[in-house]
Amino acid sequence: MKPVCLVLGAGAGIGGTVAAKFAKEGYHSYLCRRSDKEGLDRLITNIEENGGKASGSLLNAVDDNVLEDLIVSIERDIGPIEVLIYNLGAQTGMKLLHQTTHKEFELGWRMASFGLFRIAKVLCPLMVERKKGNIIVTSATAAMRGNKTQHSHAAAMGARRMLCQSLNAEFASQGIHVAHVVIDGAVDAPDTLGKLLGPELYQKMRETKGMENDGLILPEKIADTYYHLAQQHRSTWTHEIDIRAFSDLAWWNHDTMLDKD
Repeated sequence: MKPVCLVLGAGAGIGGTVAAKFAKEGYHSYLCRRSDKEGLDRLITNIEENGGKASGSLLNAVDDNVLEDLIVSIERDIGPIEVLIYNLGAQTGMKLLHQTTHKEFELGWRMASFGLFRIAKVLCPLMVERKKGNIIVTSATAAMRGNKTQHSHAAAMGARRMLCQSLNAEFASQGIHVAHVVIDGAVDAPDTLGKLLGPELYQKMRETKGMENDGLILPEKIADTYYHLAQQHRSTWTHEIDIRAFSDLAWWNHDTMLDKD
């Protein structure tokens, strides 16, 4: 029975690429995303055609019991979840305070923090019984700093970061490795940056900043880092890491946009 790598938020960028990497390395990758069954099937087929094992399903992570039921079914029907990739985005749009609704603010929290809490409640005890496990959490610059159009996102991702630290404080000594990964820059991904910019601007950005210029973060290189995190010896666990292209400024040196409209 192969160990399972569960990827929540398996789009064509980070999530799907990480799933393919772990499948290539001998895991059964289970991919979940909220919508686009055709896109999900395409990712799974690609993994299988390259000799890996994969399956998946559509789900909305904010719905009651779906995450809890998912863990139970995978552990029962496929195998032990050795790696969780929590890759759910929590962006509800760049909006000023008066533009941000109560529903949008709460939705960011439900995706970024409450979903991770819910899945940890079920998965961590199983990992404790096995005395091993990896929880790798994709995060963002907003977890480290806020700005005036990120009330929901920054609050939600900041909570995600603190939850990762709290999980580490409780479970690291019991064999569970929790890694909070700050993606500090634009990722060359059609499901995120591509949708945000639109096809023409996305391609222009790839040609001017990305591709051979290496100025956009490449999902396949993120996947290499995630796999490395999951294989680290416990004497040198990485609990937080920030990833950015060589040509970008670090988050602590970047313009905050606080004085811009």
